[in-house]
Amino acid sequence: MSFEFSLCLLVVFSLAAFGAPIAISMIVGAIAYLAASGQDIALAGEQIIQGIYGSFILLAVPLFIVAANIMNAGTISERLLNFCVAVVGHLRGGLGHVNVVSSLIFSGMSGSAVADAAGVGKVVIEMMVKGNRYPPGYAAAITAASATIGPIIPPSIPMVIYALVSDVSIGYLFIAGLVPGLFMGMVLMAFNAYQARRLNIAKEPRTPTKDIPKVAWQAFPALMMPAILLYGIYGGVTTPTEAAAVAAAYALLLAATVYRSITLKELANVFKQSALSSASVGLVISAALIFNYIVSTENIPTAVANTLVAWDLSPLQFMLAINVLFLLLGCLLDTATVVLVIVPLLIPACRELGIDLVYFGVVTLVNLMIGMITPPYGILLFVINGTTRIPLADIIKGVIPFTGVLLFALAIMTLFPDLILFVPRLFGYMG
Repeated sequence: MSFEFSLCLLVVFSLAAFGAPIAISMIVGAIAYLAASGQDIALAGEQIIQGIYGSFILLAVPLFIVAANIMNAGTISERLLNFCVAVVGHLRGGLGHVNVVSSLIFSGMSGSAVADAAGVGKVVIEMMVKGNRYPPGYAAAITAASATIGPIIPPSIPMVIYALVSDVSIGYLFIAGLVPGLFMGMVLMAFNAYQARRLNIAKEPRTPTKDIPKVAWQAFPALMMPAILLYGIYGGVTTPTEAAAVAAAYALLLAATVYRSITLKELANVFKQSALSSASVGLVISAALIFNYIVSTENIPTAVANTLVAWDLSPLQFMLAINVLFLLLGCLLDTATVVLVIVPLLIPACRELGIDLVYFGVVTLVNLMIGMITPPYGILLFVINGTTRIPLADIIKGVIPFTGVLLFALAIMTLFPDLILFVPRLFGYMG
């Protein structure tokens, strides 16, 4: 490791330790590297411009953020919840099942775990704790756990970022997340049913049969969004970025004309919040683009790949080690930072070991989603705490068993790659 790169890392970690945002810390550290190595510090700006404006796929990120915020601002999420209650609400642990199923549906629209937890998650928590049906900590915990499914089922903002750094087809990545996302939902619902019996939670009344068609019809336009997106991408009608634009336009059409649930003032606020969120993500991406230039200059990916190959790890041993690494990193760093900074270091090793990059991408994202409910970073825990005021200690206590369930699902995915690659191969993927 060169002196210049050591100085870069020292600056990054020092600033982060004093509370500076990780993106700012990385940018300042990168500038320090360029200055110390005698390079033009204007290279930092050049890397940002080339990376951001040269990547058409990154346009999908703000568009999916807009779509999610429009759905949360209108009554779309509430109509989806009513539909979920009608379908599974009468089962043992019904509102817990509603929580998971609503996340499965909403994840097919927003691509964001935070949008899921802050939007539909907040509403379903209020339903669960009303009348002391469920302990608040349990309601918050299953909401956080189910929100992790959001970026696994397409569309997915983290998958867009992974496709950027790995040069993998975003279409195949999206479709590879379908079965793993459904599998995560299945194990969460199975555990919820077990907990409902153990806690002796009463069943909810069944929705009258005559009311189900009305509830389904009210939710039907919103339920069509995932179908429209998937058909557009896999039917060859749109690119993933164009599909993101369709998602935002469709969400606006529903909220403004079909449901008439959003005003111009609310829409202006949606655009403002979406711009702030997009800028936050964009800043992290910009910092990572400069950092990746430095990492490439230092030839670190090749060194990492050679070291791992020298250890003579089998592909399975490598993946198990990666799981441990990403679970630890997920506790400390946000998903975008890990995908943009750490993943590029490991891509060459994956190629050397013959590990499929679509499989690697899905396993990586599942790891990082679990990290979003793991202290001390655990961003989903803080989001739910901030929106519901349920004590953080109660949320952490309740989420531990759900973390174990999701780790079980992760282990199955890691051991059986066909669980991830089966559907992409049906669509012609040759990996």
